[in-house]
Formats: sequence, structure tokens, C-alpha cells
Amino acid sequence: MKIALTGSIAFDYLMTFPGRFRDHILVDQLDRLSVSFLVDSLIRRRGGIAANIAFTLALLGERPSILATAGEDFADYRTWLEAHGVDTRPLRSVPGEFTSSFFVTTDEVNSQIASFYTGAMARASELRLADLEGRPELVVISANDPAAMDRYVDECQALHLPYIYDPSQQIIRLEANSLRRGLEGSTALFGNEYEFGMLQEKTGMSLEAIRRQAGFIVKTLGANGADILTAGDLLHIPVVTPERIADPTGVGDAFRGGFLKGFLHQLDLETCGRMGVLAATYCLEHQGTQGHDFDLQVFLRRYRSCFGDAPSLARLTG
Repeated sequence: MKIALTGSIAFDYLMTFPGRFRDHILVDQLDRLSVSFLVDSLIRRRGGIAANIAFTLALLGERPSILATAGEDFADYRTWLEAHGVDTRPLRSVPGEFTSSFFVTTDEVNSQIASFYTGAMARASELRLADLEGRPELVVISANDPAAMDRYVDECQALHLPYIYDPSQQIIRLEANSLRRGLEGSTALFGNEYEFGMLQEKTGMSLEAIRRQAGFIVKTLGANGADILTAGDLLHIPVVTPERIADPTGVGDAFRGGFLKGFLHQLDLETCGRMGVLAATYCLEHQGTQGHDFDLQVFLRRYRSCFGDAPSLARLTG
């Protein structure tokens, strides 16, 4: 086992309303608010951070394992992941629970009304890294039930397992001490610009202080690419221009999948970053977080056309 991914597994329910919410809300009666919107469309998509990262890694030839909890409605999703090369054996389906679900309605001016149902994710802290078959070379701790995230940090440190800390959306929920402990001894920290701002505010730590704890930092910058901050250098990775823009959802997870493919094979960080932005572009060009499709050879041909050859890429096909 090379890599174990922990984090959310979810279904995304996306709806559209052909009007503006604000035109149907009586501001002077907010204390008695009761509205219903007839939507034009409903799309259910597979999602969740751990599954999205695993999907891209599997396209690149890895067989990542997912340690997470899902509901009794997960059977078809499990089949999809396994068919694409993801190891779902450690993933537990919880009887009597639904898979975590995100419900969002978007109006014609992109205002949104949303809700998130935790579902089976609330049971993730019952799983243990120690129960995995085989010792992973790397663990990724991404957004999940907060108690589970704390537990996996403790386990990784106790078992001396290298781990990447990626608290992202759960920075709001995690206590400052939990965040500091997650940073201590981690191989790397991932996040976007806004998340790093929240992390600094909540922990009271400077970016350099965070980097000293985390080993190295990967900060995604959206349309501006990504920065990789190490002990002695700042590497900026520009984006790969997309052939079209279909859907930005999940590009950060795809970036992680591309980056981790290179990192698992001990490629230099600049090459890993370039693999990350290319994987993100593939995701951006397609609908959904798992709508892109390629194999390693196709991916490497496009990499070379964008960045030129790198001798270390031979390790991926050797």
C-alpha cells in the first residue's frame, strides 16, 4: 500500500432556480420565513475530498486506498471507484445511515441556498489506520469529521506514519490546538489562499512559523496556479491554460491527485506542482469532480507539451 486517503465521501445534489431568491423573500418577515422554490433541474454527482483525490490518482496508475465511512446508499459509488482502480476495502458502509450529502440551489445571479448532511461521516472516528492491511508510505488527512481528523493525526504520530495535513473546509470547526498538533511533524500542509488566512488567524502563527512545523507548504491560488514554500525557496507554478472551462468544482482535489502521483515517486516538488496544475486543468475542462478521463501516457504527453521533458518523469513509467 503506497497511500491511504482519509476524508469525506459525499453526494452533491445540485439544483437551479430560474429567478432570484431575493425577489421572493420578505425582509420584514424574516422571523417567520417560510419559502419553497420550484427548481428546474436536479443533478446528483459523486463527490467528497477523499474520493475525488483517489479518482485522479487512480487515473494516473496508482491504487490508492480510502479509509472513510459512507452510507448504505454507497454500493453503486463503490463499484464506480473500484472500476477506476481505487481500493475501497477499508471504506466502511454504515447500515441505517446515508452517505454525506450536499444540497445546493443556485439562482440566476449565482446566489445559493445550501445545506450539508453529515450522515455516515459522523462515524469516521471509529476507523483506525492501524487496522489497514499493510503499512502505507503516506497518509493524507483531509476534511472529515473533526474527531476523526484528530484521531488520524494522533495515530500517524504514534505509528511514525508520514502524513500530509489538509484541513481545508474544517479549519472553521477544528480547535486551534488541534490545528497546531496537525501541523507538528506533518510532511506537508495543503490549502488555498483563504484557508491559509483562516489558519493563520485561528492559530496565531505566521506563514513561516506554519512552514517550520509542516515541512513544506502547498498553497493553491486558483487561476494564478500554486505556490510551494520550502525551507529555502518559493516555487511558483503557473496554471495550464484550459481548452475550455466546464466546471471549477473539484479542481483543488484533482490538483492534489496530480501532485501526489509525483510525490509518491519522489519527483522534485516543481514537477509535482506542475503535475498538480495539469490534473486540475483536466478537471476544469469537464463537468463534475470525477468527470475527467485520461491515462498516464496521455497525461505525460500533455505534460511535456506544456512544460517540456523532465528526466525524473521516467520513474513514473519505469
